[in-house]
Formats: sequence, structure tokens, C-alpha cells
Amino acid sequence: MIEDRTLDAVMEVMEAGFDPHWREAWSRAQVADSLALPSTFLLLLDKDARPVLGGEAAAFVLSRQALDEEELLLIVVHPDQRGRGLGARTMARYMDEALRRGTRRIYLEMRANNPAHALYRRCGFTPIGARPRYYRTASGEAIDAITFARRL
Repeated sequence: MIEDRTLDAVMEVMEAGFDPHWREAWSRAQVADSLALPSTFLLLLDKDARPVLGGEAAAFVLSRQALDEEELLLIVVHPDQRGRGLGARTMARYMDEALRRGTRRIYLEMRANNPAHALYRRCGFTPIGARPRYYRTASGEAIDAITFARRL
């Protein structure tokens, strides 16, 4: 069971990090329900990319594993910490931990106009597919989804 202070820290970073227009943030219940599953992993980090259990969190990754593959469900860096390399350090730490869990391939999906695609490419992810008009903004605009993958 996830501790309240950990869930509080995740939600604080998520609420600050996702613009409601894009409808990407998860609810507290969605995060808690996901983390109740033994195949879901949370990496919560401070501004120096050190693991924390709550409090001064600056970034997190939520992922789900199936056999030797993982899906990166969410990665968020608090806006106050962006532009300092924390996203790349968070991805590197996440990939190291995934490799230790036996993961050999990571998948992620994102909206086509998400500026995070540059980070994913720098971290070795390549686009492998698209879903036309998959996401909807708060105003109803349809946006394609892009699926990325990376071997570890």
C-alpha cells in the first residue's frame, strides 16, 4: 500500500507538471489503484534525482511491467525544476532500475505535439507507431498519439 505522503508528493508534482488543457494528469484514485498492482512501479525523485518517499519531490516516473517489457505510463518533472537536466537524469535512473528488474524493452505513448519527444529521442527512444486522433484536449481538439520504444 502506498503511503499518503508519497501519494501526496506524486499528486503535487503531477498537478503542477501537467497543463489541464492536455488532460494528461491522472487522478489520485487512478495513481493509487495502479500502485496497488504488483507490476506497477513508482520512482519519486528530489531535485538532485535522488529517491524520496515524499516531501520535496521534483519528478516521478510511473511504469508497468509485463515479463521483460515495461510501459512508461507517466513521467513528470515539476515546472520549477525544468531546464536543469532533471528529466534526463530521471529517465536514466528509471532505465537503470527497469534493467535491474529484468526489463529489456520500454514502450511509451505520448501526444504528437508534446515537447517531451526531444527528451525521449535523446534517451534512445524511437517512434514505432501512431494512433490518429487518439487524444482529446479540454477544448475537444483531436491529437495523434505516437508510440516510442527503446531496448535496454
